[in-house]
Amino acid sequence: MGMLKEFKDFAMKGNLVDIAVGFVMGAAFKEVVSSFTGGIVSPLIGLIFNADFKDLKLTLKDGVADETGKIVGEVALLYGEFLTNVIDFIIVAFVMFMIVKGVNAMKKKEEEAPAAPAGPSQEELLSEIRDLLKK
Repeated sequence: MGMLKEFKDFAMKGNLVDIAVGFVMGAAFKEVVSSFTGGIVSPLIGLIFNADFKDLKLTLKDGVADETGKIVGEVALLYGEFLTNVIDFIIVAFVMFMIVKGVNAMKKKEEEAPAAPAGPSQEELLSEIRDLLKK
């Protein structure tokens, strides 16, 4: 029974729940970025190469068309898809960097808030007590 309670306490900690929420939001954000890259960035870059960016590949061995017209036996390096995923990663990493930078800036502002005026230091209090005892 103790192990079950310990697991429940662990699972319900605020940090773990925050991580789970961040993970779900990150997955959803990745879909938005993939859509942006696939629908906007790739076609613009594809204009440069005069082809669909995701379909760019380096054919190492030509395949043969079967009776349905599908190419069989082709060996190719799909560098267009890889570059699309690299662009996705760079966009996600940049946005995460900006979010962390913003959060850190907000934390700095909270830390910079002036502290309540402190009373006399311990040394001052001890000196005062010493002086009072001398009288």
